[in-house]
This record gives sequence, C-alpha cells and structure tokens, in this order.
Amino acid sequence: MPRKHVGIRDVAAAAGVSVTTVSHVLNDTPHTRTSDETKSRVREAATRLGYQPNRLARGLRTQASGMVGLLTEEIATTPHAGRIILGAQEEASRHNLTLAIINSRLRSEPDVEPTEVQAFLDRQADGIIYATVYHDEVVLPEHMHAVPSVLIGARDRDGEVPSIMPDERAGAASVVDLLVRTGHRRIAFAATSVDVPATRGRLLGYRDGMLAAGLDPDANVVEAESEAAGGYEATMALLDHGRSPEDRPTAVFCYNDRMAMGAYRAAAELGLSIPADVSIVGFDDQAPIPASLYPALSTVALPHYEMGAWAVRTLAGLIEGSGEPDAASAVATLLPCPIVERGSIAPPAR
Repeated sequence: MPRKHVGIRDVAAAAGVSVTTVSHVLNDTPHTRTSDETKSRVREAATRLGYQPNRLARGLRTQASGMVGLLTEEIATTPHAGRIILGAQEEASRHNLTLAIINSRLRSEPDVEPTEVQAFLDRQADGIIYATVYHDEVVLPEHMHAVPSVLIGARDRDGEVPSIMPDERAGAASVVDLLVRTGHRRIAFAATSVDVPATRGRLLGYRDGMLAAGLDPDANVVEAESEAAGGYEATMALLDHGRSPEDRPTAVFCYNDRMAMGAYRAAAELGLSIPADVSIVGFDDQAPIPASLYPALSTVALPHYEMGAWAVRTLAGLIEGSGEPDAASAVATLLPCPIVERGSIAPPAR
C-alpha cells in the first residue's frame, strides 16, 4: 500500500496548534510570538509523522518575488470588482508589490480551488488574497498555508487566515436610525430570501434599528427577488396593500439598489412622489444606478476599495513578518458601510 501523504494539517493536529503556527515554525517566520516549547512540539510532531515540507514553499520564505496573487470568485465580472482591485493595486504599489489576478468561477460549495492556488505558488507568489462574492465561510486547500494569505468577503472555516468583510448589519441599522431622525416611524424593508450573508446582515441591521427606535421590526417586511422586478413587487405590496394613507409606510428601505429601481417604478405607478410622499433608500451604491434615478438614490456604500487595500496591507505585514495572524484570524475584521445621502430622503408629509 502507498504511504499516506502527511500534510501540514496532520502536523498541526498532532502538535495541538493551528496550521498557521506550524507554517511559522517550519518556515522560520520571523517576529512571531510562538514559544520555544511550542516550536519544539511542532518540530517533534513533524519528524515523528515524517512530514516533508514543500520545497517551493520553503524557497518562497527565503527568496521573495515581490508578487502577490489575488484570486477572485467571479468578482472581476461584477460591478463591485473594480474598486476592490483598485484598492489592492494602489496599496500593493505602496509596498513595492506586484499584483497578479486570477478570476475563478463561482462555486456552489464554499471552497477554494487548489489548482488556482498552486498556479500562484508555481509563480513564486509571496502571498495570496482570496476574494469571494457570497460565502461567509470557505475551506482553504492545505497548500494555501505555504505562504501568508488573506480573505476578502469571507471567513476561513478553520479560523487561521485573516479576513475582511463589510459591516452590513451596522450599515442597515444606520439607515433606520437616519430615517427615524428624519421623522419616519413607518419604515418598511423590501427584503430578499436569498440565503447569503448580506441577506442576514441587512435584515438583522434593519431589525436592530427598528427595535432601538421602539418600532415593530416585523410589521412591514416583504421578501422578493433581489432585482428590480422584486423591488417593484415588494413595494407594491408594502404601499398598496389596501392601506389608508395614515397606515402606509412613509419610507421603504430596499435590500439593494436594484430593488430600489423597482421601488421607484412602483411609487410612480401609485402616484406617489419621491421623497415627498415616500422616502426610498438602497444598499450597495452600485454605479451607475443611484445617480441615474430621479431623484438620485440615497444608499449605503460597501467599502470595496478599503477592503482591497486592507487585504494587501495586512498581507504585506505578514510577508514582512510584522503581522500577527493568529490574533487577527479568529474573527473577521469588519469595515463600516457609510450612508451616501442624495435626494430620495425627506421628512414624512404625514
């Protein structure tokens, strides 16, 4: 029978430490806070199991290429990708790093394709950034731990790789707070049932804001498709449900800007003026939608540029040995999602 391949995860399990710690010890990563006792335990486990380190990976630790890889899960074909890539590129330039990009296909399962990671390792990348569209957790291939790695828009299921995500829950709560301060009490949410982290975060944020204002978080929530047609359907249900003007919502907060497009159409068909009769707010600040609507749509901006820059900055620190991945990996770093106020919000007329 062929001998079972011993990987870095096997060494980590035998030594009772994280994969990241094993990588630091076996690659002699400088400036880490690993104790001598832990180092000894890791090396003993590696020897006992017969672990053979990847020679290419070891070379990467001692012979920097000045190149980092950005592996994207179809974000390069989405409207948001440009800002992530721009933030990453400009931050890479500040650190004298070259950014290489591979655009991967969208997967139904939250994992990273090993062959795409290997493509960066074969080109001697000093580090790897993985950016995903929907998944809140991903499974990383073992050899991705051969070099420092960072995640954008996802968490490492094993909690060993630093990650950055937008704080969509707080962003949604801030919308409700703004509407309440503007005078609104009947605030509806045009939600979606698509089971992704953004759906959960934005609904929770809406509920947080409503409860903080002493308002019923369930009275005016309608789910629909997360496109313009769904926004139209949800808004028609919210504003024209046999309600008198005194009971009708005075503000509709939409799950995203595409739904807000449909909300504008629904308001027009009902003879309602925006924002005099109803205020409408979106989420994503997805160009060119907000500026193309009339009046221009108030919305919440996702910090795509900032996430790209954070990822490269964090990765650069890990490559240089000045970062502390173990402390940063257990919980994703959350970046604020600011409200961009335009012309679609006004005090209620009633």
